[in-house]
Amino acid sequence: MKYAVDKKEQFVVFTLLEEKLDSTLSPQLKSELLTVHAEGYKNLILDMESVKYADSSGLSALLVGNRAFNEVGGVFVLSSLQEHVIKLLKISMLDKVFKVVDDNEAAAEAIFIHEIESGSEKDEEEE
Repeated sequence: MKYAVDKKEQFVVFTLLEEKLDSTLSPQLKSELLTVHAEGYKNLILDMESVKYADSSGLSALLVGNRAFNEVGGVFVLSSLQEHVIKLLKISMLDKVFKVVDDNEAAAEAIFIHEIESGSEKDEEEE
């Protein structure tokens, strides 16, 4: 599986450099997402600009990543989706589950907003 990882202070940008996200790649993607999570990162942007096709096993890998990052109060953002992948998310009603944005800039903004909102919730709990 070809991919690039760019680790920032608040999040990781994981760029999938494959055209197909299917049963041959899904196990490795799950493993890589969980590895980044285990390194202590709470927020991840999955840049899927290169991905032209995904199937149910690909969606399963995305759900694993989404669950892992959400469990620790972080956010898992899908960025730069191609039309086929957007249609698959809508058909499977997962467009309501995932945070989907147009590009990495919007994804970074969504993470900063999430951090601010979760920070203010912690402040309210402490009072």
